[in-house]
Amino acid sequence: MRFLFYVILSGFMAAAAPISAQEYQSGRFDYYVLALSWSPNWCAVEGKAKGSEQCDPRQDHGWTLHGLWPQYHRGWPSYCRSNTPAPTRRMTAEMADIMGTSGLAWHQWKKHGSCSGLSAQGYFDLSRKAYDAVTRPAVFRKLDKPVSLPASVIEDAFLKENPDLSRDSLTITCRDGYIQEARICLSRDLDPVPCGRDTIRDCTLKDARFTPIE
Repeated sequence: MRFLFYVILSGFMAAAAPISAQEYQSGRFDYYVLALSWSPNWCAVEGKAKGSEQCDPRQDHGWTLHGLWPQYHRGWPSYCRSNTPAPTRRMTAEMADIMGTSGLAWHQWKKHGSCSGLSAQGYFDLSRKAYDAVTRPAVFRKLDKPVSLPASVIEDAFLKENPDLSRDSLTITCRDGYIQEARICLSRDLDPVPCGRDTIRDCTLKDARFTPIE
């Protein structure tokens, strides 16, 4: 009887265990999340402390591409096994203009791009296409001093500039009191789609900090 109990318990634990990275299948996902990061805020929170070249004032970064993430309706794959060759240094360097650094481009491929079912170049091309398809509100580039504002102001600005988006396909996140990212849910064809419950987590701060471009 005790042996039967352990067999049942072992089976239950195996079923409840999280999927390991090796078990994620590249190309199997439900939609993409396009993550746009406000570079001055990222630099204020952690980038400058890391000495990131993205934070050099000469770069003039505003909304940068954090990544294009394959997503399930609940949860997401990462670090998928893939037979696709890794990106070359040239490929990652060519993404630095919109991602801030080639290092981020490499990391995004390794963690997320490997799950897309695309080649490295195909993933970067699709990421750039998704980034270019979103109108990033120009009003935020005109700020000349730090401000505090409701996170909903950021959402409203994106919705105004992108009529195809809706509130259920866009979420604004915060970190350490700062506006962090605008995350947009897209189909494989890059059409807006409703976000899953674990993605649509709007920041509710009324006084989120927003740092201007230096």
